[in-house]
Amino acid sequence: MRKYMSAICLLLMTTLWQTDIVEAHGWGYKKSTNNKAPAIGQYEEIINDYSVFYMDKNTEKDIYLTFDNGYEAGFTNDVLDVLREEKVPATFFVTGHYVEEEPDIIKRMAKENHIIGNHSYHHPDFTTMTKKEIEKELQLVEEAVANITDQVEMKYVRPPRGTFNEQTLKWTEELGYVSMFWSLAFKDWETNRQKGAQYAYDQIMEQIHPGAIILLHTVSEDNAKALKQVIQQLKKEGYSFKSLDDLLWKELIYEDILF
Repeated sequence: MRKYMSAICLLLMTTLWQTDIVEAHGWGYKKSTNNKAPAIGQYEEIINDYSVFYMDKNTEKDIYLTFDNGYEAGFTNDVLDVLREEKVPATFFVTGHYVEEEPDIIKRMAKENHIIGNHSYHHPDFTTMTKKEIEKELQLVEEAVANITDQVEMKYVRPPRGTFNEQTLKWTEELGYVSMFWSLAFKDWETNRQKGAQYAYDQIMEQIHPGAIILLHTVSEDNAKALKQVIQQLKKEGYSFKSLDDLLWKELIYEDILF
C-alpha cells in the first residue's frame, strides 16, 4: 500500500510542477470620483512590466471609447450612427460569434475607420489555458475579421471577463498584443435589467476623468440612447475623443522623450 501511495504522491507533485499554477485576477478598481483617476491597488504592480493599458496617464483631457461585442441586440448600428454624426472614433472588441453572426456590422465598423479589437473567439477564461490555446483563440478572430474587411491584423486584446494573470499578460504580449482594460464601466450588459438612458448618462458622467478608457456594451439600449448626449456634454467640458492608436503613439513618444 505504501508503495502505491508514494507513487500517487510523486505523480501529484509532478503534475503540479508541470502545470505551474498561477493566481487568476478579475480586473477591478475603486471607481473614479471628482474627475480623478480610479485606484487599481495591487494591479498597478502586476501590469507594470507588460504591454497593458487601463487609462491614459498623460493628464490631457483625452478619452477613449471602447465597446465589447459578444452578440447583437439591435443597437450597434445606432451606436455607429452616433459615432459617425459626432465624428468620434471607437474600438470594438469582438468575439468570433459576433463576427460570424454580424459580418455587415463588422464591415461597417472597418469602413468607418473604427478599430476592431480581439475579444477571443469563444470568450474563455485565459487563465485556464495554455499559450497555444490562447494563440488559437486570437488567431481565429484575426482571420475571421481579415476575411471580410481590410483590417489584416489586430494589436489590441481585451481579456474575456477581464480575467488575467501575469502569465496571460506575458503570453498575449509575446503574441504581439497590447492588453486593454478600462478605467470607467458599470453594469450595463444585462439586457433585461436596463435602467434607462439617464442612468447610463449619469454613470459615465460621475466616473469620467482625463485619460479614461471607457468600456460600454453594445447590447445595452440605455447606452445607445445616452451616447449622443454623453459625447456632446463631454465635448462641452473640453474632452477630446481619441482612438487607441493615438494612445499607443502618445505612449511611445513619451517613452522616447523619457529614455
